[in-house]
Amino acid sequence: MSIPKFLKRAALAASLVAATAAASAQDVKLGYNGDLSASPSAQSGQAAVLGMEAAIADINAAGGVLGKKLALVTRDDTSAPPKSIQNMSELVDNEKVSAVFGPTNSGNAMAWKHIANQKKIPVIGNVGSGTDITKPMSPGADNYMFRVSMVDREQVAALMAYVKKNADKSKVVGLMAETTGYGQGGLKDMEELAKVQDIKIAAIERFGVGDTDMTSQLSKLKSAGVDTVVVWAQGTPIAQLVRSMEKINYFPLVLSSWAADNITFYDAAGKTLAEKPIFMRTVSETRTPGQQKLFDRVGPKLKAPGSFSFALHGYDSVMLYAAAARQANSFDGPAVRVALEDLKAPVQGLLKTYDKPFSKTNHEALTAKDLVWIRWKDGKLLPYSDPIVGALAGADFKQ
Repeated sequence: MSIPKFLKRAALAASLVAATAAASAQDVKLGYNGDLSASPSAQSGQAAVLGMEAAIADINAAGGVLGKKLALVTRDDTSAPPKSIQNMSELVDNEKVSAVFGPTNSGNAMAWKHIANQKKIPVIGNVGSGTDITKPMSPGADNYMFRVSMVDREQVAALMAYVKKNADKSKVVGLMAETTGYGQGGLKDMEELAKVQDIKIAAIERFGVGDTDMTSQLSKLKSAGVDTVVVWAQGTPIAQLVRSMEKINYFPLVLSSWAADNITFYDAAGKTLAEKPIFMRTVSETRTPGQQKLFDRVGPKLKAPGSFSFALHGYDSVMLYAAAARQANSFDGPAVRVALEDLKAPVQGLLKTYDKPFSKTNHEALTAKDLVWIRWKDGKLLPYSDPIVGALAGADFKQ
């Protein structure tokens, strides 16, 4: 990376951290706790913050919430769980935030979700997709973890539905996953939902997140006759996987996690190989007028245009919080949680209109039916469709 680019990115991260440090004592503080500088996922955290800032600006311009302005306080956890835990305690105990958004990395949410539940502070995740993030700490317990983002299990449900519908061509199915918590969590979902769909898995292979040659694992799949492989990994490892496929001239149908939307995947795979995987995300580069309006506002600040989906997650997550606070007539954590679980009026977002998005037992605003099928084409994240995608219905996404 060139020095000017490094300095530009560092300056962006610093500005995101410091932008609202001088919030007025009368303002209602919202916190963002996530990676803004360290890992490849930092671009996602940066985009989410930009979307949150835009929503806060719109809300404040319209008079705020319950007569008060909102202010955003950001903390960069540099992708490190200990730092993320420290940030969470600081935001809640010292900054006295009314809610927390983020984090960027799913593992960090798992590291501190107990703090949110103990302190009764609503959290609305808008980046991390780990399935277990929004599960209650114990059965029936009050749960303060909500999400407006992708969910690993929802993605897997859609991918397995595709495999099931594609049975005439997907006759021998294999699974591959990186050995991180992210990869193995996804593998668990894949194995469980394959059983739900009565899909026999012929082979399972794992690889390290830093591996650059997966030809050994792929050769085993090839020997097993695998014609369809479902992959759960981060962007760069998926790129190394398709590059390894090229080495042995073995190209099964590849269905992957949404991490293939990351610019790190595209850069590492190259234009031609980047077009191999089919995956899902919350939006394509074919935008609605409302989405385009936000893109025009924040697009020049994005590290990569593909990270714009997280700006939309950030925007809508703040809008849902504001609606809940208005309904509760309070910024009190328990009152806002109850309101989020039973929003009386639809909330107009940029991804969709949220009509009772949450309940006592469901804290996910986006499900498989809300996701968009995507494939890279000519360097763009464009909608993907084929007869199988066209035939899928909500009942097919079995869990």
